[in-house]
Amino acid sequence: MGSKRGDEHKKPCLLGEGTGPKGSDDSEAPQRATASRLVPTHQGQCADASIAQRGYSRDHRPDCLQVNIALVVTREGMPLGYEIFPGNTADVTTVEEIVEAMERRFGKANRVWVMDRGMVSAQNIAWLNESGRRYVVGTPRSELKRWARQLAEHSDWRRIREDVEVKICRGPEGNETFLLCRSAARMEKERAMHERFGKRIEAGLQTMARRIAKSRRRLDAKVLERQVGRLLERNARAAARYSIAIEDDQASDAGVRLQWSAHPEWDAWANLSEGTYILRSNVHEWSDEELWRTYIQLTEAEAAFRIHKSDLAIRPVWHQKAERIKAHILICFLGYALWKTLQQWQSRAGLGDSPRTILTELSRITAADVVLPLADGSARELRIRCVVRPDRSQAILLDRLGLTLPERLRAPQTVEM
Repeated sequence: MGSKRGDEHKKPCLLGEGTGPKGSDDSEAPQRATASRLVPTHQGQCADASIAQRGYSRDHRPDCLQVNIALVVTREGMPLGYEIFPGNTADVTTVEEIVEAMERRFGKANRVWVMDRGMVSAQNIAWLNESGRRYVVGTPRSELKRWARQLAEHSDWRRIREDVEVKICRGPEGNETFLLCRSAARMEKERAMHERFGKRIEAGLQTMARRIAKSRRRLDAKVLERQVGRLLERNARAAARYSIAIEDDQASDAGVRLQWSAHPEWDAWANLSEGTYILRSNVHEWSDEELWRTYIQLTEAEAAFRIHKSDLAIRPVWHQKAERIKAHILICFLGYALWKTLQQWQSRAGLGDSPRTILTELSRITAADVVLPLADGSARELRIRCVVRPDRSQAILLDRLGLTLPERLRAPQTVEM
């Protein structure tokens, strides 16, 4: 399950029956992996308060009302169901409700729940364990400190992909498996972010130091501290690297001076932890690669929300009444089901996996009405609706999809009022 707020709320992704990780031999009990993610959908300002609420928005739109949607999809991204929550619902509070709702509708089977770190809490993990449910979940970044020694050790790491290496560690109580993962692409991204934010902080501090040195009047230390706070807030990813203080300096006209330094231990930890994340699971029979690949299925849930927000234009929702808001979400859910059906159909035909390309190409096939006067001399007409012949590229697409266009269409019946 993954969790996003604002624009990225979390949705569940239900992996289909009998589709455990590749190589799994559990033939007697079908395995299902379910991921959950919530996405907020912006509303009008007068929407029904029972469903539309203001909540944390990663779109930086706290002024907008929103509803949260938990979407359940298969491993291939096919949607199975969804739940709607008020817009002020915290991600971690939805886990029990989503899990129980999906199990009532689809059965428990031998399902493995997959969640990202935004939906994980100690209470949720304890509930999953106590109720006998299995899971593969992400962990908060604070969990990395707990495994600092194992991260620093060079032994037992195994490369499972060109840019990903993993290391299995057993939990202290023996009932959980922790998978340390290190991604080269993620490491490069995080390192670039730290460097960028660090440069911004240092540039801001240097500018402030020059301003203090040039000042010919006394400056308020509290005002300067607030300015430092705002600088660190804008560049929070590297804020912990610096120790900053506004000190009294009676020898200067400003009456204060800025002192700052970088922590070398922060740099050492960043070099060790950049690109690293940890998964935890109570599934012991899977290999490290099976655990990692199962967790990565969350990308199908992410993709589903990207399609909802872009191609299906689920937001903003202009409806005000709760029933109409729910109807709008239902239409988008059905549209996504058709979208994924076309995508899988296209993929099986060897035409890639971009339904937008197929729809754009086939939208150029049109129909034309041929109108002929009757020979009896009356004012009546014969109307024949014909389909324009597809060009060569369209004909290839239709052939690969196994579709045959009719030569004629029945003209719509007109009703005289």
